[in-house]
Amino acid sequence: MNGIKDKVVLITGASSGIGEAAARLLAEQGAKVVVGARRVDRLEKLVADITAKGGTARHRAVDVTKRAEVEAFADFARETFGRVDVIVNNSGVMPLAPVAALKIDEWERMIDVNIRGVLYGVAAVLPEMKAQGSGQIVNVASIAAHLVMPTAAVYCATKHAVWAFSEGLRQENPDLRITTISPGVVATELGDDISDPATRDMLAGLRNAALTPDAIARAISYAIAQPDDVEVNEVIVRPTASPL
Repeated sequence: MNGIKDKVVLITGASSGIGEAAARLLAEQGAKVVVGARRVDRLEKLVADITAKGGTARHRAVDVTKRAEVEAFADFARETFGRVDVIVNNSGVMPLAPVAALKIDEWERMIDVNIRGVLYGVAAVLPEMKAQGSGQIVNVASIAAHLVMPTAAVYCATKHAVWAFSEGLRQENPDLRITTISPGVVATELGDDISDPATRDMLAGLRNAALTPDAIARAISYAIAQPDDVEVNEVIVRPTASPL
């Protein structure tokens, strides 16, 4: 994995699920990972596990809805390792519910985390990447960026926004590599905050055929590992048995 070894990789939403799995895999492949999330106790355990296996990892608390914290997260990586080669904007929330339920606070939370969190992550690294003439931005979207389902209208809108923004970013920056990862149903904590009982039951049914976070970590690794002149623009990863 020569395309990964010694790269400095920032990962948000790394306290569980896809972010945690990606941190473990990339560190195993030689990356220097900097992991961020709000649950610092989990980050500490993750870094300890990676270090015990011979990997290189550091952690910092970050709430991606706060621009100053995201900037401080990127600054911490630069102070620690001298640069940023890759950012994986992975933080996301999915409190699904019918629009008519008018869970406006949940809508705003999805907009803040799923859209603003990605924008802040990009803003925190883009000037440096442009100055050094290289870098990779990996935005984790969803299969929901490509299809719409009842109860998921707002969530799908936020993930389509991530997809559209990533494509625009790619077109504007031919000197950088821009990748969108669109997972199908994955067995993670995403959706644990669903407050609508019927929707919670629906998601539980879909997860009868679900990927593990490791599957998405491998897709992220694949995109990063490519030679500098190869840009993997998008990877869609679904469970084989999933209807979505």
